[in-house]
Amino acid sequence: MKTAPKLFLQIQQPELASELLALSSLQQFELNISQQGHSWLAQLIDSQCDIAIIEANADQQEQLEALSQHPVLDKVQCIFLSQGEPSLIMDQLMRQGAGVHYRAPFNFSQLEANLSELFSSLDPAPQTPSPQSSYLDQFGLLVGSSPCMHQLYRTLRKVAASDANTFLIGESGTGKELVANTLHLFSQRSDAPFIAVNCAALSPELIDSELFGHVKGAFTGAHKDHIGVFEQAEGGTLFLDEVTEMPYEHQAKLLRVLESGEYRPVGSQSFKQANVRVVAATNRTPKDAIEEEKFREDLYFRLAHFPIQVPPLRNRQGDAVGLAQHFLAYRNTQDQTNKTLSDQAINKIAEYNWPGNVRELKHTIERAFILAEHTILAEHIVTDGLTDTNDSQQQIPTGMPLEDIERMAILKTLAENQGNRNDTAQQLGISVKTLYNKLDKYGTDSLPQA
Repeated sequence: MKTAPKLFLQIQQPELASELLALSSLQQFELNISQQGHSWLAQLIDSQCDIAIIEANADQQEQLEALSQHPVLDKVQCIFLSQGEPSLIMDQLMRQGAGVHYRAPFNFSQLEANLSELFSSLDPAPQTPSPQSSYLDQFGLLVGSSPCMHQLYRTLRKVAASDANTFLIGESGTGKELVANTLHLFSQRSDAPFIAVNCAALSPELIDSELFGHVKGAFTGAHKDHIGVFEQAEGGTLFLDEVTEMPYEHQAKLLRVLESGEYRPVGSQSFKQANVRVVAATNRTPKDAIEEEKFREDLYFRLAHFPIQVPPLRNRQGDAVGLAQHFLAYRNTQDQTNKTLSDQAINKIAEYNWPGNVRELKHTIERAFILAEHTILAEHIVTDGLTDTNDSQQQIPTGMPLEDIERMAILKTLAENQGNRNDTAQQLGISVKTLYNKLDKYGTDSLPQA
């Protein structure tokens, strides 16, 4: 008979413990409840459990720090429950890929679903957000409680277990590098380097040297040997950001490395073997970049063993306000202040479309923090001004044929999405096929450039 998975439970608050013990999914596990008055970490180590639910509040800092340095983390899937205040040790545990961090108030239906999934696959992934929560859930370096972010967490957990090259697709400012780094943290390569390079910022004359390195004297100005990013990331993860912006002629060289696993530093006579996992990213639609001959199709298929869509902030239901609170809380901790968001400021954050995504939101909160004395008011929420939801009704034309209004709405939405057809179709409430048919009708000359 198959043995039930073992679950370790360390909860100090009696009411919280009662709520958890009432969950039917918890009864599927062989329970090991921490005994008060003894080190719960020592009990966890001795328990040889598969999963642990740990109350992670301020009085647990010492044992949490010890946990972060103990090899038991390699064997146990952890669910941390806290009141949500900024915590350096919790940030460290998330960077280590220790598990999932839930912040109060807790959604027990969400925990129920999570435990059911853990029972079947030992794959902790929350299902639905808690709309009342002031703090967002955290997975690795990512923060968010919306359904699409929880779907992303599940995907990353599964993809991290493989060594497949991964291709991240998402708008600028959505946090693609944080996604790549989180994927690295949950992988078997987490002890090795994570190296990020922005392909759009590479000089065409030095791309080969930056990627593969060079030996002294290989070209004018090569006064010493240089180690390329493939070698810098040896054994770890190489993140190629904005890979579609790499000059077309250099993409063939990257393709050869991915196919053969070999590369040669500029000026060297010997080859080296690459031992890296490659995670690439773009803010373009790959199909469009390929059709425009900016990106090689064969390179895309080599990089996209597993393509992942990173959601824009406007699709992350309720996360904008939670992220604003998150950024403000950490700024308060850093500056030892206690600034708060007014209800009007929260409403403005919730209503804005955030075309610049999380990056724009973070910069907006930074500006508001500087402008405000004690309370951040609506007037302190100064956005980048790319869209203005308050003026949207004033921009609707009158007396224009409906067909022209439809065309204007489609092309403007497509431009705001930087040419991303999937996001555009979703926002307009039509299928991608319908969108393509309408764009074909309008003609290519009228389409916005990505």
